[in-house]
Amino acid sequence: MKTNDLEERIIDFSVLIINLVEEVKNNYAGNYYGNQLIRSSGAPALNYGEARSAESHKDFVHKMGISLKELRESHNCLRIIKKANLYKGNDEIILKAIDENNQLISIFVASIKTSKSNNSNIKNR
Repeated sequence: MKTNDLEERIIDFSVLIINLVEEVKNNYAGNYYGNQLIRSSGAPALNYGEARSAESHKDFVHKMGISLKELRESHNCLRIIKKANLYKGNDEIILKAIDENNQLISIFVASIKTSKSNNSNIKNR
């Protein structure tokens, strides 16, 4: 996957979540988890942008790790919203968001592993 493709995909995920949150119930729990979900789902796009301009390999892995943590937080928020019946919209949308979130987590895990492995190989030469 190209760098720009991943960046677009993360941004698209953030937009999907913004639109999804519009259909979350307007009550205390819905507002709390909806607001948290918007923050955690937007953070990976912002941190990935920083990772692309990292000052070092260590900085890159760190920023990618932050993105991964935020994606995992988003995953849990989505699951809570779904299980608590806080989402009023079409179930297909929230299931699509959960699936995309899982795919992004897998991509970030693989990218971090590859980056660490490549750096280790360079050091061992």
